[in-house]
Amino acid sequence: MPKTWEEKLSCAVSCARCHRKLAPSDERILSVYDHEPICMPCKREEEKRADYADVSKEAIGQCMAETELLYGDPKGYCYHHFYPFKC
Repeated sequence: MPKTWEEKLSCAVSCARCHRKLAPSDERILSVYDHEPICMPCKREEEKRADYADVSKEAIGQCMAETELLYGDPKGYCYHHFYPFKC
């Protein structure tokens, strides 16, 4: 888990997947595949992948083990894989 995940997510000026520019008011989220900040259209495409359910469950388990926080905790790394964030 990157130590700078919060800065990486909140300071993302473009989507790591499609490279679309992100304004401070644009929602962004961490990918469950590579933990990079992506835009919401890319997240919707990610969710359509056949392996998404398995990968997201694995991401939740790994996050909870590493951080000892529930994935629904707004201050946690795991939370930002499943809930959008704005600057």
